Amino acid sequence: MKKLGCVALAASLLLACTGCTVVSPDAGQQAVLIDKPVIFGHGGVRAEPVLPGLTYTWFSTHKIYVNMFPQQYDGNFNDLMSSDGVPLDFHAIIRLQVVDPVALVKNFGQDWYKNNVEQEFFNRVRSAVKKHGMNETAIQTTAIDEIDSEVSREMTEYLNENKLPIRLVKITVGKANPPDAVRNQRVETAQQEQRVLTEHKRDLAEQARKAAEQSRAEADNAYRVAMNLNPAQFVEMERIKMQSAVCAVKDAKCTFIIGSQVDPVVNVK
Repeated sequence: MKKLGCVALAASLLLACTGCTVVSPDAGQQAVLIDKPVIFGHGGVRAEPVLPGLTYTWFSTHKIYVNMFPQQYDGNFNDLMSSDGVPLDFHAIIRLQVVDPVALVKNFGQDWYKNNVEQEFFNRVRSAVKKHGMNETAIQTTAIDEIDSEVSREMTEYLNENKLPIRLVKITVGKANPPDAVRNQRVETAQQEQRVLTEHKRDLAEQARKAAEQSRAEADNAYRVAMNLNPAQFVEMERIKMQSAVCAVKDAKCTFIIGSQVDPVVNVK
């Protein structure tokens, strides 16, 4: 029985030594290999990554694929307090690119973003937002570029100081969303301002019309005085002008009754 056990153990070890692991990174990936010897040696992370293609290694070797393309990570922030005490909702994006997959896996592990970057990114955004008021971040958005620049600068410094083999590609902080109560108040204020503007324009139009009517009346009265007409005569002359204008239309046929019923009827053709 002991001989059979030894033979079985030897066969198992021989099979283990002759087995292999297939490593095949896709385009834009590199594989980091971690040797875990079954019998001899200490193992560890190999110094060179496996490039895209096909490679065979020991069955006990562990492989970790690392994306070498720029990767985007989202951050949703709820109730970030502005400098004037208004809670704001933000959405921010950070884009990172791995520059050394071996150093990254060896020193920071496979879940490097969550363990080493995410919380720092969130803290930097919160700190930057607190320096600006609600109006400039959520309404006018004049502070968004300043927040982007500040967070980008501080995250670059953090990555360098902690020797993370990561390159910061870009940070984008979206427009802040104020609470519903603030938004509703802004809408109501805008509507009130629009009503005031409309009333002001209507008043200006009425004033302009009044001035035009006054100018016309003054001109008519100046004409009457120059012609030595009394008001009744001026009105009669204006009536005659109006009738003449009506009858001047092509194919118009006009009949005017002048004076009382016993006065003659004047036909104008």
